[in-house]
Amino acid sequence: MKLQSIFPILEELAPLTYAEDFDNVGLLLGNPEQEIEGILVCHDALEYVVDEAIQKKCNLIVCFHPILFSGLKKITGRTYVERVVIKAIKNNIAIYAVHTALDNHQNGVNKIIANQLGLLNTKILVPKEKFIRKLVTYTIPENYQQLRNALFEAGAGKIGNYEDCSFNSKGIGTYMGNENSNPEIGERFEFVENDEIKIEVTFEKHLETKILKALFKNHVYEEVAYEIYELQNLHQNIGLGMIGDLENDMNENDFLEFVKEKMHCESIRHSTLLNKQIKKVAVLGGSGSFAIGHAKQQGADAFITADLKYHQFYEAENQLILADIGHYESERYTKNYIVDFLIKKIPNFAIILSEQNTNPVKYF
Repeated sequence: MKLQSIFPILEELAPLTYAEDFDNVGLLLGNPEQEIEGILVCHDALEYVVDEAIQKKCNLIVCFHPILFSGLKKITGRTYVERVVIKAIKNNIAIYAVHTALDNHQNGVNKIIANQLGLLNTKILVPKEKFIRKLVTYTIPENYQQLRNALFEAGAGKIGNYEDCSFNSKGIGTYMGNENSNPEIGERFEFVENDEIKIEVTFEKHLETKILKALFKNHVYEEVAYEIYELQNLHQNIGLGMIGDLENDMNENDFLEFVKEKMHCESIRHSTLLNKQIKKVAVLGGSGSFAIGHAKQQGADAFITADLKYHQFYEAENQLILADIGHYESERYTKNYIVDFLIKKIPNFAIILSEQNTNPVKYF
């Protein structure tokens, strides 16, 4: 199949609009028109992973971390990133990264950790901000149901576990068309007062083009009156990290042993033990120091993440246990999840889990 035909599947796995602004996700190398013979899924698209793709006849690498993160001014093979780019281009291998697009997905990286630990009653730890918008429009009573249903079909009106959410109110609309107008109701230069229904719906910002297309296609007026607002509401189903409850509470030492076993860690760096039972657990794959405050505010007994610096352990402030399990270790099951997802979506196609451990951190 062509590479571009795989994009919708990868977007379903990890919508690119979910990614953080600083990130570099999506197609990093490759021609959307090229024919794909096999997909290799890995954590990091390093040079020896490209060699593995060549050996296994896979010309698309789907990786978690983007090998291209900031701009390249030269491609001479001097750095490991440049060597990957050169080898991939020479061998016509495309590279696609998901990173924070999957981090922010409610079934993504942090749900994978939560499932591995058996957490119950999970919810997003740091819900995404400025992702919800509101459309307000006005139409005649005879048109409002058709218009509203079209907006729902385009993706508007979803709030948490509910769909087809809207608010509708009656009012009087007025207008008078000029010499270039072609009014649906009334005549040119006629002042018209007409019964109208005001429709209000929310939508995720990346759907705006689709929502407006549905609005214009299904509205009866020549000129469509509408307003779009950016809301301050947090999106409860999109965001970084996750928090939930252990089925049974446990003491701190047993908890750390449990995490070490479930996440296959060689060691765990942690803050001062508090001689308390652990029940509510927050997790955030990768570098999660920015969310320590969120974990404390939501009453977590422990926060599992990675890349904590010396002084950041003080931020526990005897309120919770901070556990740094390692960056790679916190994300290690992600590539397995990607493979399982793609196999379900593209059966009877070569989708291969990379055998390479790309963790650059070693333990003595």
